[in-house]
Amino acid sequence: MFDDRSEESQPRFNPPNAPVMVVGLRHAVFLSPDGEIEELPHGAAAKRARATRPILVHTPACARRLKIDPFAAHDLLELFAFVRPAQFCVPTPRGIALATGQKPADDLIGQAEALAEAMKRLLQELATLHRNKRGPALSIAWPMARGHWPWGVSVLAALGADGDGPHRYAVYEGLKVWKKLGEWAEHAPPPPPANYPVDPKDARKRLKELLGEGAEERPQQADYASSVCSAFGPRLHDGAPNIVLAEAGTGTGKTLGYVAPASLWAQKNDGAVWISTYTRNLQRQIDQELDRLYDDPKDKRLKAVVRKGRENYFCLLNFEEAQRPLAQQPHQATPLGLIARWASTTRDGDMVGGDFPAWLTELLGNRFTGALADQRGECIYAACPHYSKCFIEKTVRRARSAEIVVANHALVMVQAALGGLDDSSMPTRYVFDEGHHLFDAADKAFSSHLTGQEGQELRRWLLGAEQKGSSRARGLKQRLETLIHDRDELRDAVNAVIVAAQCLPEQGWLGRIHDGSQHAKGPAEVFLAHVRAQVMARSADGDRGYSIETDCKPTVTEVLASAADLDRALEAMEKPAKSLIKIIAHMLDEKADELDSAERQRLDAAIRSLERRAIMQVAAWREMLASLVEETPKNFVDWFAIERQFGRDFDVGMHRHYLDPTLPLTLALAPTAHGMVVTSATLRDGTGDEEFDWAVAEDRTGAAHMPLPAVRAAMKSPYNYREQTRVFIVNDLGRDNPDHIAAAYRELFLASGGGALGLFTAISRLRAIYDRLTGPMDDAGLQLLAQHIDGMDVSTLIDIFRVERDACLLGTDAVRDGVDVPGDSLRLIVFDRVPWPRPDILHRARKSAFHGARYDDMLTRLRMKQAFGRLVRRAEDRGVFVLLDNRMPSRLLGAFPDDVEVQRVGLREAIEQTKEFLGNKSQP
Repeated sequence: MFDDRSEESQPRFNPPNAPVMVVGLRHAVFLSPDGEIEELPHGAAAKRARATRPILVHTPACARRLKIDPFAAHDLLELFAFVRPAQFCVPTPRGIALATGQKPADDLIGQAEALAEAMKRLLQELATLHRNKRGPALSIAWPMARGHWPWGVSVLAALGADGDGPHRYAVYEGLKVWKKLGEWAEHAPPPPPANYPVDPKDARKRLKELLGEGAEERPQQADYASSVCSAFGPRLHDGAPNIVLAEAGTGTGKTLGYVAPASLWAQKNDGAVWISTYTRNLQRQIDQELDRLYDDPKDKRLKAVVRKGRENYFCLLNFEEAQRPLAQQPHQATPLGLIARWASTTRDGDMVGGDFPAWLTELLGNRFTGALADQRGECIYAACPHYSKCFIEKTVRRARSAEIVVANHALVMVQAALGGLDDSSMPTRYVFDEGHHLFDAADKAFSSHLTGQEGQELRRWLLGAEQKGSSRARGLKQRLETLIHDRDELRDAVNAVIVAAQCLPEQGWLGRIHDGSQHAKGPAEVFLAHVRAQVMARSADGDRGYSIETDCKPTVTEVLASAADLDRALEAMEKPAKSLIKIIAHMLDEKADELDSAERQRLDAAIRSLERRAIMQVAAWREMLASLVEETPKNFVDWFAIERQFGRDFDVGMHRHYLDPTLPLTLALAPTAHGMVVTSATLRDGTGDEEFDWAVAEDRTGAAHMPLPAVRAAMKSPYNYREQTRVFIVNDLGRDNPDHIAAAYRELFLASGGGALGLFTAISRLRAIYDRLTGPMDDAGLQLLAQHIDGMDVSTLIDIFRVERDACLLGTDAVRDGVDVPGDSLRLIVFDRVPWPRPDILHRARKSAFHGARYDDMLTRLRMKQAFGRLVRRAEDRGVFVLLDNRMPSRLLGAFPDDVEVQRVGLREAIEQTKEFLGNKSQP
């Protein structure tokens, strides 16, 4: 099937007979196989691209720039994903050049030459693969080539393919990666950790070891490591964890500052410290920092684990089922082959923020990427033929014996609420990084939504796919199939739940309720139709295409009547679900000597899933319905809403949030947590009243509700913001005139020569400004990226922004919180207006409960503080922050460091000073 060449022998180099294409902002460059260069305007380039299947980077992005539909091409990202699976690469010509060891070029001709060289280097890598790796690669390349993968011929040649390849009945054998994966092993549960404290002196010493010889002295970092040690002391009272609130200014080095005492505690006490973040970007950064603690990758794999929700991980059963149509649709071998290459190499199967290239989703489509994860809670656990090789189960078991577990707030919240995710074990020590987001994370975790989307999702989880061939969704009966076939009582209970679930919204519910309750099917849809009618009747904003909401009370008669009908239907579903749980629990008890471990695990998992999905959720819905007649409990805020995307209804229903979501958070964590560090660069408010600012931190993190007072610690940033930054508030601009705002963005971006981040408080304004900026930015030769417009996820956009030094990026909240771009790739931030909180019903209630107008100010200062903190990430960074809103009140200036002079100037002066401060010789 392939030759047995040594690594030193010459490869068979058979590149495609196609030109290399690089699409610029105004024109495209083509490099022919003979080395001829041709420069074409976009219109002519589009025609050439369709006719020649060029070699390029990121076909969808090139097509968007050429303003045409995606076309057939030799995408180097696909070749890179095959040759270097589970490796990082920025999806641009410069990114490919860097990834293949070249010096990136700024001009299009240099980039085209770099792409040609990158192709050659990648194919040479394949040709020199060790024989142990060449066989598996070839077994995946064969079906991809048979499916007409553009790179198929070149890849087979580089791998030394000889003859016609495998027999047609075995051609897809290489895609069955589950056959080659190792199995996890079950171990006895670990004993509880000991309670030896961490001495601050030892923490400082460990920190010094982590930094290494010759590292820059940072007194703030050492002080920080000492200050958080009290969270790693023994707990003195039941239900009263030791808490440290630690604010560490940007540049303190808080990650290694808390890793030092956390790792010491884990090693001294044979336990795990859970480090929790809000964003996936920080989760990835912390994982990278742990290389300092564990310099041996094998040691790190045993002692450091990244944990996320099950919906983030690759599902082998979904992958097997996705391969079934291959005989009839051989072209699907291309996306499945690239996924197989990744799956055979990945560290832990994490498809969201792990080693899975995010740009593959746009190249291959969600059907062959994200949809292969267990996004809908359909796992059948031990009944799965791949259970013993499952990535999720491997990660769960590794986490039980790890020293450091890097998780996220969402997972920790769910784990705390349920008393454990995969078993009843709970961590005792936590570090909550990005602690200023604890309030928002708890708000999402402990809220309830009686909506059409949620109801349809529960129906699908219970009934499975109701239309043949519409999806691979497995229902409750399928998940328990092998357990119920000879157990009548269990089968009858499952059938009763399924029959009762018919009350939930059916596929197509949104269109039916839009036409009125007379078209609705079942009590849930009738209720939603009446809710929609009440929202439409009472909305203050009218029907302008945006999401709208209204108070539940006073409730119209039709809503009350349909709510009563729905409550009875949900009760009829809740009863058999509870009976089913009792039957399963009884079976576990009565037949303990008959059940094998796989059956026991499946039954345990079935109980946990039913309790979470069919009991807790339905109970919350019934409480919400009851409150329409009775008083709403004082700790909750209820409302009705129509949610819209792109001007169209997306969801309809009733929502319930805690007034203070840190209450359920502390109730869930306090009983089992022994110590917690809550840390961020922006924990406190910036009013200047120190006691009030700390009180805000305690309110927002839940520390105010804990039995013991929190230890407070604050470290100033080591950066000289007075010298390194400028802050301008533009006072002569009409903020409601999009033409004026777009002109301001344009001139400021030109003044900085790119490297600019434009932040918006509304997606609609971002889109309006983007449309006005594309032409001028193209003319200036500055690449313009935009969240919600470019078809890439935020992390990929930020990766591109980081590498493309003079690019400009427009974004909203996710970019403001998630961007970490050291160096001069980010040297200007422009905020369109003061980021006041959205004045919705939930905010109205919280504003009334938390200090009135001061609550608005606190949230706004926090957002601006976070945005400003993106600007300087290293000691040598310089940057300018501009706010295009003359309504910025002076009381909000506490968002900026004390040593920064905030200047209120006209737009012309802001442009001139930006150009002068950044030393930019930009184009006129």
